[in-house]
Amino acid sequence: MPAYWCARVHVTDPETYAKYAALAGPAIEKHRGVFLARGGNQMILEGGNYERSVVARFPTLEDAVKCYNSPEYTEARKHTIGTSERHMVAVDGIE
Repeated sequence: MPAYWCARVHVTDPETYAKYAALAGPAIEKHRGVFLARGGNQMILEGGNYERSVVARFPTLEDAVKCYNSPEYTEARKHTIGTSERHMVAVDGIE
């Protein structure tokens, strides 16, 4: 069953956060993740104003969690500290 990372992000330091983005993409792809949405236009229907929304699909929830805890993604996440406010969840799909 597929699983999804769903993240809402408010970036406070775009220059440093760009280092995260450069490292995160390859880490996610290495763990069989595929971006379905990554930034772009959005319409906030409920909740706070987070200017970035990201959705990535993984083959399983185990793959999604393994990617999050991987050395590659852990290195990328270091560039989010003090540069953004993030809400992120890994969730099973219903397929």
